[in-house]
Amino acid sequence: MKFLARASSGLVPLVLLVSLQAQTPRVIEIPVDGVIHPISAEYVTAGIEQANRQRATLILIQLSTPGGLDTSMRQIIEKIISSEVPVVVYVAPSGTRAASAGFFILLSADVAAMAPGTNTGAAHPVFFGGGQMDDVMKQKVENDAAAYLRSFVSKRGRNVTLAEKGVTESKSFTDAEALQEKLIDIVAADRGELLKKLDGYEVTRFDGKKQVLQLQSPQVEIYSPNFRQTFLSKILDPNIAFVLLIFGILGLYVEFTHPGLILPGVAGGIALILALFALSLLPVNWAGAALILLAIVFFVLEAKFATHGILAAGGVLSMVLGALMLINTRLPGASITLPTALSVALPFALITIFLLRLVIRARHAKVTTGDEGLIGEIGTVESVLAPRGQITVHGELWEAVSPEPVSPGNLVRVISLDGLTLQVEPMPNSNPGSAESKPSQETTKGA
Repeated sequence: MKFLARASSGLVPLVLLVSLQAQTPRVIEIPVDGVIHPISAEYVTAGIEQANRQRATLILIQLSTPGGLDTSMRQIIEKIISSEVPVVVYVAPSGTRAASAGFFILLSADVAAMAPGTNTGAAHPVFFGGGQMDDVMKQKVENDAAAYLRSFVSKRGRNVTLAEKGVTESKSFTDAEALQEKLIDIVAADRGELLKKLDGYEVTRFDGKKQVLQLQSPQVEIYSPNFRQTFLSKILDPNIAFVLLIFGILGLYVEFTHPGLILPGVAGGIALILALFALSLLPVNWAGAALILLAIVFFVLEAKFATHGILAAGGVLSMVLGALMLINTRLPGASITLPTALSVALPFALITIFLLRLVIRARHAKVTTGDEGLIGEIGTVESVLAPRGQITVHGELWEAVSPEPVSPGNLVRVISLDGLTLQVEPMPNSNPGSAESKPSQETTKGA
């Protein structure tokens, strides 16, 4: 090594270093945890594409999912099958599962592996959308799913008959059962053990070609989702989507009832659009959405009418039930939870009723500012009103006109405003009459 360095002025060691790095096995790990949906499918396919561009030695998808959407699942499987780099799908860590769509993804891999204490299967197709399928349609969907599974399971040399029962009979399998029945290839406690077992392992690719994996001291790189994928995945959580929906409605409501605040309207509009984006990708039950709208109507009526909290309680109950029904899915962890529904419905009810009552009171309250604020005010006559004179209102001197003569010192009520002249009427306890109509002291004495 030192001799080569002297002979070529350090150029050969650099070449040897590059060569050594090129020979180091590179494993790209793609963690998938949660429901399979369009954003997770985009993330997985992007990771597989990057691994192929970088000519990695192996792609390792660590999978934990209750299932997901059929279209997203097929998108992932398509990339796994067409990948030039061998793909291992590993159900881990212990205690997790690859159910429904995860079962399909697991069996589509070049190497299917599971950790002890995991399970897979229960892949019977479930219809999303709140409707009911007739028997013929159910059979069509089931047969299509079973045929799709057979199309790649047979190519992988796995137990086709048993795999099909995971679809037609919703059978589930533990890691030991799956290994014994030749549904999977390896059971490994962790990633390190898995990679050791894969070193020297012969893989049969989808096109039938054989490839031996060389994984001595591999370099493992975790492929992480970008900010966009992370952000949108969070939004697709039904609980967050529901919170955004109610927050958006509340923000727009505050802006409409208190024009000019701007911030609630802007924040509410953005939140509402994000919620609608999430709900467009989730299986929405429109009966649940109708219950949420009914709850808002109840809150508005509670603010207008004295129902002693009956409509408010009905609104809270309606919103909670609507939230629980909003996402129509049987997938565990893919629906709105009761704590989330309660924690959103109660504050929304209180805020909505409180703000609406303020608006109603403000509309019925007497105007106390501007020109209209003078209507109904009491003034003191400063110079005789016969019919025009001057009065004092709120310490200000105004021109005033009265239908009856009123002498100075008496009280009058403002009934209207004509430009800068007040139209007034005498107060019941005042003494109408002009100075000319009353006898003067001089006249009395003279008499």
